[in-house]
Amino acid sequence: MIDRKPEQQPVLLLIDDAPEIHRLMAMKLKDEGLDFLTAFSGVEGIELAERQLPSLILLDVTMPDHDGFEVLHTLKENPATKQIPVIMLSASHASEDKVRSFELGAMDYVTKPVDVPELRARIQSAIRLTRLMEMLEHRAQIDGLTGLWNRAHFDRRLEAELSERKRRDTPLALVMCDLDHFKKLNDSFGHPAGDAVLEAFASLITQEIRVNDIACRYGGEEFALILPRTGLSEAVGVCERIRKALSARTFRKYPEIQAAASFGVTGQPIDDSVGSGAWIEGADQALYSAKEGGRNCVHVFSPHGCAPGTPEAMRIAG
Repeated sequence: MIDRKPEQQPVLLLIDDAPEIHRLMAMKLKDEGLDFLTAFSGVEGIELAERQLPSLILLDVTMPDHDGFEVLHTLKENPATKQIPVIMLSASHASEDKVRSFELGAMDYVTKPVDVPELRARIQSAIRLTRLMEMLEHRAQIDGLTGLWNRAHFDRRLEAELSERKRRDTPLALVMCDLDHFKKLNDSFGHPAGDAVLEAFASLITQEIRVNDIACRYGGEEFALILPRTGLSEAVGVCERIRKALSARTFRKYPEIQAAASFGVTGQPIDDSVGSGAWIEGADQALYSAKEGGRNCVHVFSPHGCAPGTPEAMRIAG
């Protein structure tokens, strides 16, 4: 899924080697509420699609460097661009070209010379359908109780952020956190009280993280935070603010409840060659250490052993 705010104006990328087609489209589609990106070769179009993630691509079949079929295949093989709808533009009416386009993943096929009113309708239809699919996929990745992202979204985003970290050589922090004695709380006060604590914890997390951070309900009373471009010290600070806010939180309907949470933080995997599982294992080890260390605290992972989130522990972990 391509993360895009509903209010953003759709972006159309036109990949065609003919300047007159670019001029025609810019003139005829200027009132369609679209932002335009232009590429005059397949290579340029692929690079622009990866960088800008447009809402829709118009792709010419016949180009000198890479033909449209090659470009389409590349776009659909790339996880970053595979969900972008593509409308093929071609002078060919041959059924085999249309079939090949659809088999490679094109959403539509328009023949030249272009009938502009028809193209407008096809573009708007593609954008509406894509927005509907994005909305449905978005809802499918939201936890119904807390409003945070769910486990499926966590798995997808962690892989993406680890790739970004490797590509740009930037820091990344992963946090696993767990409500303390949650089963006892449910048994003592009932599940509605437990739900109230889960919702409150999710709300406090949302208040403390940045717009680009990813907060997820991992399962049950366990939560996960993916903090891009964040060092260990900063990540521990975020966790401490959430922890203190939850400890101070009161519940009007359940005045006897005093909720608390434990946090495990890592800025490195157990084994960098293993992938996301090694990051989760490191954060889990730190979380287990926090539970063993008395709960209601933040511990950091280190290959030398997990420890409370003190400056000295973070120096060793780093």
